[in-house]
Amino acid sequence: MHTIISVKDKQFKPFISEASILKAVQNVANKINAEMSAKNPVFLVVLNGSFMFASDLLKNIAFPCQISFIKVASYHGTSSSGAVTELIGLTEDLTNKNIVIIEDIVDTGVTLEKLYNVLMKKNVAEIKVATALLKPKSYNKKYPIDFVGIEIENEFVIGYGLDYDGYGRNLKELYIIV
Repeated sequence: MHTIISVKDKQFKPFISEASILKAVQNVANKINAEMSAKNPVFLVVLNGSFMFASDLLKNIAFPCQISFIKVASYHGTSSSGAVTELIGLTEDLTNKNIVIIEDIVDTGVTLEKLYNVLMKKNVAEIKVATALLKPKSYNKKYPIDFVGIEIENEFVIGYGLDYDGYGRNLKELYIIV
């Protein structure tokens, strides 16, 4: 991992290595392969942050599957805005489909709650959630998180798809503010 880096007006230090992230992703893929292979799921990738996790995860899914994308936003700067705006909606018919939501990070659960509400109106059969990162002390919603890569404390992280005002998504590792 690298030393301290600067992103915009903040300094970040190494937090979780690329190797640790990829091991966690493989573990999530193994669990999904074991549990979902007979269910013909649609993987619903939440953009922008989950693009790296989704790419690594889906390369390790060992059964045919469908993949779709939705773009939502709830962060501004280093904190959640508390509101979710659906920027790009779903166009597929998801009636009676098994859905696996792929998230980069589950923090308070505001985004997840919005997605559940949207998906339930589409009469899906089942909803599962796979996330690269979970902040269990921040999460305050009722929806189960089925497949978790790494649990972290309530830290603001960048890298591996997560950003600070649009910067840092391309980093292979995760970083936290110094």
